[in-house]
Amino acid sequence: MTASKNVLVCQNRTCRKQGAAAVLASFQSHAPDDVAVTGSSCLGQCGNGPMVLVTPDEVWYCHVRPEEVPVVVERHLQAGKPVKAMLYPKFHPQSLK
Repeated sequence: MTASKNVLVCQNRTCRKQGAAAVLASFQSHAPDDVAVTGSSCLGQCGNGPMVLVTPDEVWYCHVRPEEVPVVVERHLQAGKPVKAMLYPKFHPQSLK
């Protein structure tokens, strides 16, 4: 089966210090079967992590905590509506309005 979406969770040094391993594990245990979850190398946004990128939507989440993952899964990955309060403003300036 081809994945409908891919969730990339940065596992580079800074994000790992901020808890990215637990975020990755939470996505792996909560994501639907048609969503691929992968630990990635640096996503280039150090200091804002743990960073999560959902493709092909090109939706970026910052400062993600493991307990927030079920909300992202339910609202974004299953219902198709990104969680505005968690969006990374650098890539989603409209979320600041």
